[in-house]
Amino acid sequence: MKNKSLQGMLAGLCLCSAVLPNNTLAQTKTQYTSLENALSSSRMLRGKSGPQNVDWINGGNQYSFASKDGISSMDPATLKESVIFSNADLKYPGTDKPFEYTKFDWTHDFKHLVFQNNFRRKYRRSGVSDYYIYDIQSKQLKVAAKDARSAELSPDGSMVGIERDGNMFVYNFATAQEKQLTSDVTSENGIFNGHGDWVYEEELEVSQAWNWSPDNKYIAFWQFDESKVPDFQMTNYEGQHPNNIHINIPQVGDPNPSVKIGVIDVNSGKKVWLSPDETGDFYIPRIYWTSDPDILAMVTLNRAQNDMKLYFFNVKTGEHHVVLEEKNSTWVAISNFYTNVNDMLYFPEKSKDFFWVSDRSGYYHIYRYNYDGKLVNQVTKGDWDVIKVTGINPDTKTIYYLSAEASPLQQQFYSVKYDGGKKTKLSLEPGFHDIDMSPNTKYYIDKYSNITTPTHVDLCDDKGKILKTLEDNKAVSDFVSTHFYAPQELFHFKTRDGVELDGSIIKPENFDPNKKYPLVMAVYGGPESHGVFNSFSGDAWAQWLAQNGYVVVNVNNRGNANYGSAFLKEVYKQLGKFESEDFAETAHYLEGLSYIDSTKTAIMGGSYGGYITTYTLLTHPGVFKVGIANSPVTDWRLYDDIYTERYMGTLDDNLEGYKASSNVVKAGGLKDHLLLIHSMSDDNVHPANTMQLLTALTNAGKDADLRIYPPGAHGAAYNIQSRLLIENLSFDYLEKYLKGNNNLPNLNDRK
Repeated sequence: MKNKSLQGMLAGLCLCSAVLPNNTLAQTKTQYTSLENALSSSRMLRGKSGPQNVDWINGGNQYSFASKDGISSMDPATLKESVIFSNADLKYPGTDKPFEYTKFDWTHDFKHLVFQNNFRRKYRRSGVSDYYIYDIQSKQLKVAAKDARSAELSPDGSMVGIERDGNMFVYNFATAQEKQLTSDVTSENGIFNGHGDWVYEEELEVSQAWNWSPDNKYIAFWQFDESKVPDFQMTNYEGQHPNNIHINIPQVGDPNPSVKIGVIDVNSGKKVWLSPDETGDFYIPRIYWTSDPDILAMVTLNRAQNDMKLYFFNVKTGEHHVVLEEKNSTWVAISNFYTNVNDMLYFPEKSKDFFWVSDRSGYYHIYRYNYDGKLVNQVTKGDWDVIKVTGINPDTKTIYYLSAEASPLQQQFYSVKYDGGKKTKLSLEPGFHDIDMSPNTKYYIDKYSNITTPTHVDLCDDKGKILKTLEDNKAVSDFVSTHFYAPQELFHFKTRDGVELDGSIIKPENFDPNKKYPLVMAVYGGPESHGVFNSFSGDAWAQWLAQNGYVVVNVNNRGNANYGSAFLKEVYKQLGKFESEDFAETAHYLEGLSYIDSTKTAIMGGSYGGYITTYTLLTHPGVFKVGIANSPVTDWRLYDDIYTERYMGTLDDNLEGYKASSNVVKAGGLKDHLLLIHSMSDDNVHPANTMQLLTALTNAGKDADLRIYPPGAHGAAYNIQSRLLIENLSFDYLEKYLKGNNNLPNLNDRK
């Protein structure tokens, strides 16, 4: 249900004087000649994001990045750049073929590069690749692993850990020998080691399911047993006899994979299984090596995901105890996909303290614990949310973090001492800041934007001093000064039920408040996401709509992050109810403005946005005249169990809630125009969702328009042609049913 890049939807809209100074000026700007022309401008609107593939090296005193010469480094102390690696004359080992790669990573000692190429995708974040090791000093390239799911050098660079075909291996450079560490794999739908299954990868971000110990002695890994997980099948209907793809995916109420953690001594081959004191169905979403090389931290979650335990295991003996337990009446978060937060627990080196980000106070804040499990102190406090910890310095006892303290619409950067003292705001400009901090916390790269500032990238020191501007995107500013661009405004209002909501609006070209304009609400709305920020928008689809006379709006509905837990978790066990109310109330508020035509309103979205688009039409008929739903969930019993049960509870505990949230159950409520878009190769939101809704609509005597794109994955589009068709189809749907434009060009004859 997670979709960070929703085509045709607005991710972060903001509003600042949206009226161009005068109509003459607007008319002198270059117009988009077609939707394709508008979409092609997206790169110009988004601009550059600064150095790519950044890795902090030499303990954090420098960083490397991809450059036109290969891989270069920047020294923040001197601001000098130098080329570290060039593959201009490099060949594949034993051949004359020029070496190519798609991704690189550094070893912990920064003396070797690990290159990945020949990637063959499996799931969203994983696939099979070939791996090569490059020695910086000797300039020698060696094969590390072929056809491996993952490969990683040991911290000292002497060995390569490898997961291939569900077994673990280690290659020792000194002996030039590969050793097999596990041999108990049965099949991809049975027992395997070292990589996540579909649902762990998709919903818990467990892709490479193993890691090295800091002292190079051990590899800790997940083992999965998929034998009881139901088989999901899909096909794109290609060929005379279409092939079915089989994936083990547990839906709500289904058996989960059984999972356990093993630790292998890579020298002796001795294996120890770490067994927590859990019964029944539970998850192991995270493991962490602590500052004690013999202690591994393990996180467990019960199936309902409202009881988290943190265990400390002795990896030599398997002895263990619970250090921390946290229960919640809704759910306990261990990560947030939407804010790019992979961890809520942090174990700094050279320290017997660890940190846990919890919403126990009603807002997410940082809590400091010692290794005995004693709460030392609450580090941050206030009626605002910590979003992400970006760095910890155990020597100065300083934590660096991003938070919504300034506003739920902003992401600002702060430092604070372990004891909660000397809190300092380091980011200077209003807006949305994303921070990439060096591991020694001496430097960071600050990438930010706001409603009037395209993406700006600065290199800073730990006091917030700007050392160098890496990217100012003047080209974006120049582009919007000469091409049509509708700026954004932020608005805030209170619903008739007293709920305060933030929204964003983009107004049409040559906006006249005395005219009436059709309204398009482009939404996502899923729990823990966030639609509206004070950030620069490069959404070309929204610009095309604005150029064609539409008002485009988004809103941070209940269930969104950064507003505290009461706002975030009100949707628990009743997905759809409050989100749809907020969208209906937003429409009501906007229709009270002089320039919105209440007879011409639409709502659209994909993934969760497709679900809530459909749910809003069914439960608030007549509010929106048109809905466009791409890849929608239509009944939460058809979605995977980890995501769904986190927000809806288990089926046994909340059957009526599942029925109340179902579009299939409510199909008879359709009054307005609905366009459904789906693919047949969507392993995320299965095609059964749209098919079951179509049957329910038919049985209720209701009709909907449908477009199917068989080879597409989640989001339906699978190439540029299909994307353009979907976008043009959606635009024409709005034109026809909001503007009454029946004289539309034939898509098959459109140039």
